[in-house]
Amino acid sequence: MTEDRLWAESFTALSDRVRSCALSPVTLTELMLERIAAYDGTLHSYVAVAPETAMRTAENAHAEIKAGHWRGPLHGIPMAVKDVFYTTDIKTGLGSSIYSDWQPPHESTATARLRAAGAVMLGKLTATEGVYADHHPTIAPPINPFGAAHWTGTSSSGSGVAITAGLAYATLGTDTGGSIRLPSSCCGLVGIKPTWGRVSRHGVFPLAESLDHVGPMARTAKDAAAILGVIAGPDPADPTAAPVDVPDYLADIDGGVAGITIGVDWAFLRRIATEEVLHSIEAVAATMGALGARIVDVTFPESEAVLHGWAVQCAVEAALAHRETYPARRQEYGERLAALLERGNSFSGLAMAEALNDRRIFNGRIATMFTGIDMLLVPGLPIAGPTLDYMASLGEDPEAILAIGPFTAPFDVCGYPTITVPCGASTAGIPIAFQFVGKPFNEALLCRSAHAYQGVTQWHLRRPAL
Repeated sequence: MTEDRLWAESFTALSDRVRSCALSPVTLTELMLERIAAYDGTLHSYVAVAPETAMRTAENAHAEIKAGHWRGPLHGIPMAVKDVFYTTDIKTGLGSSIYSDWQPPHESTATARLRAAGAVMLGKLTATEGVYADHHPTIAPPINPFGAAHWTGTSSSGSGVAITAGLAYATLGTDTGGSIRLPSSCCGLVGIKPTWGRVSRHGVFPLAESLDHVGPMARTAKDAAAILGVIAGPDPADPTAAPVDVPDYLADIDGGVAGITIGVDWAFLRRIATEEVLHSIEAVAATMGALGARIVDVTFPESEAVLHGWAVQCAVEAALAHRETYPARRQEYGERLAALLERGNSFSGLAMAEALNDRRIFNGRIATMFTGIDMLLVPGLPIAGPTLDYMASLGEDPEAILAIGPFTAPFDVCGYPTITVPCGASTAGIPIAFQFVGKPFNEALLCRSAHAYQGVTQWHLRRPAL
């Protein structure tokens, strides 16, 4: 790739040049800041940019690397994070006007680990209010660079747009019902929703804590794997962060998929997904089969009850997260989030108990399904490139919103890891994506499999014309 296309590269393709000092972190950071200044006034992916902090970090990274102190593939790479991660040196607004003058009490564990790995922090990325469905009325929603009439995906909307437009090499997002995977699907990116507990949530403002996940978004599976290896692992500050060893996700990433068993419930997919999406998934299955994987039929557990339960749990846990400001500051909330919190405050204990029971049953059935497979293949979205008009037509009811997330929300409920990968384009040119879903804490297999797919396809190389 020519030097004038450095913005479009995956960062792991550049890291060897950075390590050898053939390419400076200062050059990459200046490039990102120039592109943010040129394009983000229209795209609205950032809510805060920190050029002085970024340049200072880039200069320090260059000096360290030049002195032989290379920290790893993230060292000197310009990144940004969703505006729900606490950062003590960059404004943290949490997608809300309520926190416009707020100062986080500490750095999030995830961003602290990125900084320790030498990443350059460019700024904070636009998020929906309360990481739910809509952006706060005071915040301009990001625009999908592949088509302004089309959805960016929520709630990590700015995270998706920034990478796609070449305004950051990678980002962090959060996922409660699909908020890493939906933007990754709509923006042509790789997103990892790790196993629940794989990545610390310390210093990350919640939507619903028992459903929330933290993960990377990037251009390639290799990039995402490199980030996950940095941010994953136990954390004394988060008792829900699993005390499970973190493997080197890059060590075996070229290992291929020969002998891997991939399950597909074609009846489930045909019942929900459009023909355009189905054709792309069929092509993925054929590609993986040609690479040596075994494709087998499975039956996905009935998910209607657990999706209804997701809506109950999300509302109740969101109300808990906002109890200090809602309803006391109701007038400062956007209508969509306020409606969710009202529902959360109105649900009975019986409704919550029923949701939890349905969740346990579903999780047991998922575990049973996985006894015969290594991974599950599902789409990222049921339709290709949903328009903003279509999304508006779904209304405010959480269960209506879940019409867009039948392939994402169930895996927040069970906490199994997934990786989202671009695999096609709609007739309007908007990316189409699939997900590999794996067994708990087997993100390494997901990264390896997605990397194998990207080694023989080119969908991840598409870039929008700005």
